[in-house]
Amino acid sequence: MRVWNRYGYGGIICIFPPSNYNKEVKRVISTLILGIMIFNNNSFSQEKIPLPQPSKKGKQSFEEVINIRKSIRDYSQEALTKAELSNLLWAAYGKNSYRKTVPSAGALYPIVIYLIAGKVKDLSQGVYRYDADRHCLIKNSDKDVREDLTRAALSQDCIKEAPVIIAICARYEITASKYGERGTRYVHIETGHVAQNIYLQAVNLRLGTVAVGAFYDEQVKKILDIEEEPLLLMPVGKPYS
Repeated sequence: MRVWNRYGYGGIICIFPPSNYNKEVKRVISTLILGIMIFNNNSFSQEKIPLPQPSKKGKQSFEEVINIRKSIRDYSQEALTKAELSNLLWAAYGKNSYRKTVPSAGALYPIVIYLIAGKVKDLSQGVYRYDADRHCLIKNSDKDVREDLTRAALSQDCIKEAPVIIAICARYEITASKYGERGTRYVHIETGHVAQNIYLQAVNLRLGTVAVGAFYDEQVKKILDIEEEPLLLMPVGKPYS
């Protein structure tokens, strides 16, 4: 049996049974495929919010961005724009001229990006999943969960004060299907690539962020209503001048 998952959560899974499988096994596999198709069709019924095309030309040189990169935990209450979100999410895990903006072991891409929107111009509060293929947001809920996430993150105020939080999550089984236990390491390496891209794009946009890894995993999963494993929370906002 061969399983292929395209870009993680909500992707397409194709299963090809060998020709020597008996009729009962083929029936079970056919039922599984039908269930997956129904699941994917249902996911398409969720509200989709298109994002503006990301800018591919930076405001500062790459060297300047690296030189002034730092973790920032204090943000103003100014709302972010959709254009800023577009560039942040594209840098994190979007599609570039080759494949994606970060490398992935075996090109399996197990990362799933969620956006927790609190204050964004022309975007309602809620929890969204980033769809890189369509460069859009898919709405999961309309709740402002920043206060809940703050409690789950050991009362770190930067979570509730930021206008948005980017949650980097993963489906370990995607990478483990090819690399076994070693896949865990590869997922963590990929998470670092994503986080650094967010850091550097935030600097380029004159925003601030910090990588938060101290939180209760199961609480975060319950708050966001997700099945993936949360690995980092990255609040993003405009730093106090």
